Amino acid sequence: MKEQKMNKNGVITNGYVQDIESLAIKNDDFRRVLYTAKNCQLVLMALKPKEEIGAEVHQADQFFRVEEGSGEVIIAGVRTAIRAGFAVVVPGGTEHNIINTGSVSLKLYTLYAPPNHRDGVVHHTRAEAEADNEHFDGKTTE
Repeated sequence: MKEQKMNKNGVITNGYVQDIESLAIKNDDFRRVLYTAKNCQLVLMALKPKEEIGAEVHQADQFFRVEEGSGEVIIAGVRTAIRAGFAVVVPGGTEHNIINTGSVSLKLYTLYAPPNHRDGVVHHTRAEAEADNEHFDGKTTE
């Protein structure tokens, strides 16, 4: 049996195994890349009340899971209310946005397939994210 190794953050290498719901709820950063594999990437996000991701289009497919709060997702112009427990899948090449319409932070995580951001990047605010023209550079977590 192969021995498990831990990285500097106490995360098991050769994959990612953590309590994602707890991490998402505790996260206050606009964007925090947790793990980047060759074909997908795990990212935490938190939107303050009335904050939004901003209309965007990625070539990557994207999955969102809402852990806390409520809001609205817009996919190709169609608005749908979302709340804790909701999953959203956005096909690559489709314009989308998520807006926090509630009075508390909207806590979620997202999976990009393939990766979209530089591994390990943290943007504390949306303004930081917009000012940083970073994109996936091919480097994975392991």
